[in-house]
Amino acid sequence: MNYITNVQKYSIHDGDGIRTTVFFKGCPLKCVWCHNPETQRYEREMQYDKEKCVGCGACAKVCPQQAITMTDGKPALDKTLCTLCGKCENYCPEGIRETVGQEYPVKELVKELMKDLMFYEQSGGGVTLSGGEVMAMSTDYVLEIVKALKKEEVSVTIDTCGYVSYDRFEAILPYVDTFLYDVKVMDPELHKKYIGVDNALILENLVKLADTGARIYIRIPTIKEVNGNKENMDATIAFLKEHHIHPAQVNLLPYHNTGSSKYPKLDMEYKGAELTAPTNEEMEGFVKLFQDAGFSNTKIGG
Repeated sequence: MNYITNVQKYSIHDGDGIRTTVFFKGCPLKCVWCHNPETQRYEREMQYDKEKCVGCGACAKVCPQQAITMTDGKPALDKTLCTLCGKCENYCPEGIRETVGQEYPVKELVKELMKDLMFYEQSGGGVTLSGGEVMAMSTDYVLEIVKALKKEEVSVTIDTCGYVSYDRFEAILPYVDTFLYDVKVMDPELHKKYIGVDNALILENLVKLADTGARIYIRIPTIKEVNGNKENMDATIAFLKEHHIHPAQVNLLPYHNTGSSKYPKLDMEYKGAELTAPTNEEMEGFVKLFQDAGFSNTKIGG
């Protein structure tokens, strides 16, 4: 099933111009620093802010499946009984419950995206399909979306981790203007340690995509303890040059932990608490490495 967690208006960091970004639910990677944990799992789920709960018990009283019980003045959810009917969300007086993940028929989604056409046209923007991992969704579903947007002459950007079979890229390639392609860590063992899989498929797909002449922005989430060092940046540059990959832009994205507060709401553990961002001086040094290597359009952020 293809679920969407958010349709974010007026996005200015997900590609060119003013964009509307669609966040899909489900990702094949498990990045330690993930700032959108609500997009990791492929299924719908209940998000609940325990810190703001006043223990009124309204959610337990209205639950038709008796999936919520009060324990020590706080509600406890039995996920095996919960059908995500939404009653607890609707009746919570504090508004601290939210069902994450919504189905969108293509026509309904495109209609919503077209509401911002004026902003796309004025700014050179468009629609970005993100995640989670949009390329892990049904190819037929994604293909229908990008075809509909292309028919309306709306620019389409795909934000991807690259960890899917290449035939998925081949299917949508004619309808996509830009790929925001994550290159997180060059060392395969470090990649596996911090992201859950090695990077062979990701790098292989990047080469294939570049060989088609696709417009690509390389995006590097930069974490001091993981890849925020000269060795990793030099290895990234060497790989791009070896495979004759000429990205339209390279974006170095300093680590931030703004998504860490979401984890307790989903009964998940945030494992990136010890991670930090490189200093401004270090980030500027990484930019210079890329620029000196011929990647002139390299910048911090994106």
